[in-house]
Amino acid sequence: MELSTRIDAALAEAMQVGQGLSLSAEAVPQRLSATLDHAVMSGGARIRPTILLSVALACGDDRPGLADTAAAALELVHCASLVHDDLPAFDNAETRRGRPSVHRAFGEPLAILAGDSLIFLGFEMLTRGAGDCPDRALRMMRVLAQRSGMPGGICAGQGWESEPIVNLRAYHRAKTGALFIAATQMGALSAGQEAEPWEELGARIGEAFQVADDLKDALLPTEETGKPAGQDAAHGRPNAVAEMGVAGAMRHLKDILGGAIASIPACPGEAMLARMVRAYAERLTPVDLRARVAAAK
Repeated sequence: MELSTRIDAALAEAMQVGQGLSLSAEAVPQRLSATLDHAVMSGGARIRPTILLSVALACGDDRPGLADTAAAALELVHCASLVHDDLPAFDNAETRRGRPSVHRAFGEPLAILAGDSLIFLGFEMLTRGAGDCPDRALRMMRVLAQRSGMPGGICAGQGWESEPIVNLRAYHRAKTGALFIAATQMGALSAGQEAEPWEELGARIGEAFQVADDLKDALLPTEETGKPAGQDAAHGRPNAVAEMGVAGAMRHLKDILGGAIASIPACPGEAMLARMVRAYAERLTPVDLRARVAAAK
């Protein structure tokens, strides 16, 4: 079965739970239910759950149902972070994935509630999917919690934006890298492997993704990214382009991706994961972006 099919099925099951679709319409706040759908089912590359399932497959994938549930839980938390990131208190973004952001479509109160609800739903789905491996599910919950809050999760990443002096590497590792670390570690845990050897791979993929995002924010228009362009400069946020310049950020991106391949732990699917990282390298630096980087030198 294709990984995208597994992810879509797991997310559909989660939304059945989160939207209360087994209940009567009178028993559920319908606008909040619609807000959850807008936040989760409006597209997106599903990169994090795809990485999670790829690692699970590389490690044997002996509990595919648990891996699928973990992939859905991770994506729900990621979607929640996007809803909150777009709020007026942070980016005040009008669009996400080529559509109105959640607070623009439904209002700020429902956007806050939707983000909160998706976080709780992610953890609920892990409890539901534990099956005969509660120890694996419990360890995945811990990883997801650690990579979502403080001191090293996505909440910490947002917190760095309020500091007078920013450690760019720590900022990138928390804001973006954290959920990629969760992806690689939860994928390994779902297949009964240890989490620790998979931290570096997730961290490197996450850092590469953030540096590429900084480049795209600086160089690509809104119609190509699906979200407002120039947000880093507009909000004075720390970013790789501001610190290293366009050419320097591009060189840094290549170095990170090379290190990511070298960091893959020994496993039956090691060669497959190396191909995956190379494929993501191509997606992160498409031809049009590379041309604009060259033009900016």
